[in-house]
Amino acid sequence: MKEETPALTLPSPSPAAEQVEPSKDTATASVAGAASLPSADVPRSGALPGWALLLAVIALGGAGVAGWQAWSVRGEADGLRAELARRLTDSDLQVSEVKALARQQQDVIASLQGKLAVVESKMEAAEGQAAALESLYQQFSRSQDDGVIAEVDQAVTLAAQQLQLAGNVEGALVALQSAEARLAVHDRGQLAPLRRALATDIEHLRRLAVVDVSGIALRLERLLDRVDVLPLTFAGEVEAVQPEVSTPLVTEGGSKVLDFAAQLALDVWHDLRSLIRVERLQQGAEPVLLAPSQSTYLRENLRIRLLTARLALLAGDGRSYAVDLAEARTWIERFFDSRDEGVQLALAELKALEAMPVKVERHDLAASLSALRLFQSRGGREPQVEPPEARPSDARPEAGGARGATVNPGS
Repeated sequence: MKEETPALTLPSPSPAAEQVEPSKDTATASVAGAASLPSADVPRSGALPGWALLLAVIALGGAGVAGWQAWSVRGEADGLRAELARRLTDSDLQVSEVKALARQQQDVIASLQGKLAVVESKMEAAEGQAAALESLYQQFSRSQDDGVIAEVDQAVTLAAQQLQLAGNVEGALVALQSAEARLAVHDRGQLAPLRRALATDIEHLRRLAVVDVSGIALRLERLLDRVDVLPLTFAGEVEAVQPEVSTPLVTEGGSKVLDFAAQLALDVWHDLRSLIRVERLQQGAEPVLLAPSQSTYLRENLRIRLLTARLALLAGDGRSYAVDLAEARTWIERFFDSRDEGVQLALAELKALEAMPVKVERHDLAASLSALRLFQSRGGREPQVEPPEARPSDARPEAGGARGATVNPGS
């Protein structure tokens, strides 16, 4: 912008000055008219020179006032011109500064736009990496979930087998608690129904009457080990018959034919005695039990009774368990020496074991198995709501707005 001196030269004539000038002319005309009047009229108006003088003074005062006003207006106009020139100079300086700032802002905006483009490219690369990481995480999570579900399935199956086949409530509890602990470590929202089902089955098993199957089985095992050392009531085993040594018969003065016949008859008699054995059975003994002389069969039958009692214990068959133990106790009381301390301890142990309840209430783990099958049928995945992703295009209108805010130096 070019500096031009405003067309303010002299102030326009003031209305007061314009009014003063006509009054001055009027006063001059009145004075001239008064001078041109004949002297004869003066005596007729004696007060006229005084009025003329007064009018002249007034005219001179008006002229002075008008001149002072004109001088004052001119001074104010000069001041206004100086102030306007100063302000124009200041405006030019401010415009120059604004132009410089605008150029700096344009440079800064251009730099920011370049940086924004770099940031957008990095953001796109980061979004691609985030998507790849998310995909890898989903794959890892699914594989980890599959591993956890496989472990839980194995534990629940083992618990069901312990309950159904052996009636082992403690073993089933241990298996279910290990599965629940594994799910607690791998805390995922979609596994909550399975954890609730496991907790329900664990609570049901805890309320069942616990039978110490392993402890009872060990006590039966100790009884089995002592069967061979329990003394019998009757005598020991029959001694083996020693074969008699045949001595040749020698007859004095006899013939050899008679000696040979006698020796042959003796050998035949010995052979017949070795072929025939006479054994005695006690009165009232069961057919399955042999005579006391054959303690081996008695001990083996007693051992079989204890083994079948242990099998009934593992199967949870309380009736067969009690029958076998009662039969074994009856045999010990009948055929073994009740005065022996070992026999007395065995009888007391059998009575104590016979009084123990071994029948276990069956529990099928229906809640855990159904929840596990339902989770496996769904593939272990639930719909997930993904948060809206920030797109680079969302930031571009802001950059455009920043460009729109650029100050145009030419405006």
